Amino acid sequence: MEGLLEKRQSLNHQVKKQQEINEALLSQINHLQPLANLGLVSAMIAHEMNNILTPLGSYAELSMSHPEDNELAQKAIRKTAINSERAAKILHSMLTMARGQKQDKKDHNVKSLIDEVFTLIARDFSKDRIKLTVNIPDDLTVYAEAICLQQVMMNLILNARDAIVSSKTTSGALGVSAYSQEDSIVIEVSDNGCGVEATDMEKIFDAFYSTKSENQKPGESGAGLGLAFCKKVIDDHNGSISVISSPETSTTFKITLPQQDESPN
Repeated sequence: MEGLLEKRQSLNHQVKKQQEINEALLSQINHLQPLANLGLVSAMIAHEMNNILTPLGSYAELSMSHPEDNELAQKAIRKTAINSERAAKILHSMLTMARGQKQDKKDHNVKSLIDEVFTLIARDFSKDRIKLTVNIPDDLTVYAEAICLQQVMMNLILNARDAIVSSKTTSGALGVSAYSQEDSIVIEVSDNGCGVEATDMEKIFDAFYSTKSENQKPGESGAGLGLAFCKKVIDDHNGSISVISSPETSTTFKITLPQQDESPN
């Protein structure tokens, strides 16, 4: 009997010791987490800046190739001014997000936000043999931080385009729709591209996990940051983002956002 009691006491002591070690490790993780977030956000910022700078470079090259076209030059300058301001706002929003501060959210017209995204992408999708369909009610509004939500949409739209271009389809289709559902606003981005493999579905929103093939052309392979950024932004909006996909057939990303702020006062 005494032997059993000694073993039980020894076991209890070991369990208590292990709990103390776990608590100490957890405390260290909590202290290190802000540094990890800072590194991740820095990588995300670089990814988002690339989305803005790429069309600007295209406009600049086109303008330099046609120096006699004053209208084109003025358009390139306007795009530079608009995107420079946009980049500054994104940096401010993402740094605010990294510090865990409350973002400046308010009601925005969904159709206007999406239209601006397509304007900033500055790409004629018909040149990629893609039929673009946008189905959004004119009066639909969403409670959100506009710049970050637009970056989410830009990521999803560009990913959808890449999926179509890299697929074998000769008739691409990319759709953006939005609608009200009970107390939420739902935004969907669909494409008939290469789809997502079942093995990728569970990790698709993980940072640095990319479903894009390493065999793609230089600059086309993914860094695995776009969807991680999307999830972070939507989480910060008290919403959700999910994906339904059939390999070689179609993919639909669904964003659900509350119609009003649900964060605690």
